[in-house]
Amino acid sequence: MKEVIARAEEKMKKTISVLTEDYKAIRAGRANPAVLDKIVVDYYGAPTAINQLAAVSVTEARVLTIQPWDGSVCRAIERAIQTSELGINPQSDGKTIRLIFPQLTEERRRDLVKDIAKMSEESKIAIRSIRRDAIDKLKTMKKNSELTEDDLKQAEKKTQDLTDKYCKEIDGIFAVKEKELMEI
Repeated sequence: MKEVIARAEEKMKKTISVLTEDYKAIRAGRANPAVLDKIVVDYYGAPTAINQLAAVSVTEARVLTIQPWDGSVCRAIERAIQTSELGINPQSDGKTIRLIFPQLTEERRRDLVKDIAKMSEESKIAIRSIRRDAIDKLKTMKKNSELTEDDLKQAEKKTQDLTDKYCKEIDGIFAVKEKELMEI
């Protein structure tokens, strides 16, 4: 019984961490190196993350600077950024690449808030699915006489409490990101 609940909680924590990582990649009008995490560059035939090929730093509030360690990869990084869904045109002097993040329009902010709301709802659905699977396993254990009726009720309550806790945590993460997007 405890291992079923522990496994469910582990999966719920993983769902929260995935949501947090996805939120980091959302561009909020200010420079954030995490927006480059999902962009890969073809480096000598191997897909490689930008942060493994260059030093990425925030030089001003809305400017991200990328300094490749190998100057020959500069063009490849530019192409990868241009073909990505980032929506920013890189400016390069051959040695350094600059990404200047424009101010977000009110309409774009609202669209981003809708996107993050959808992401948080999908995470809640995933957590409820984890709860359902755990309760199904517990009922199977009861059916096989591995649990008593009281143990089953107690385990179902613990599982529901975990679900409520992590759904509330998702709401908190969403509220922080929404505030960040709308304040800029």
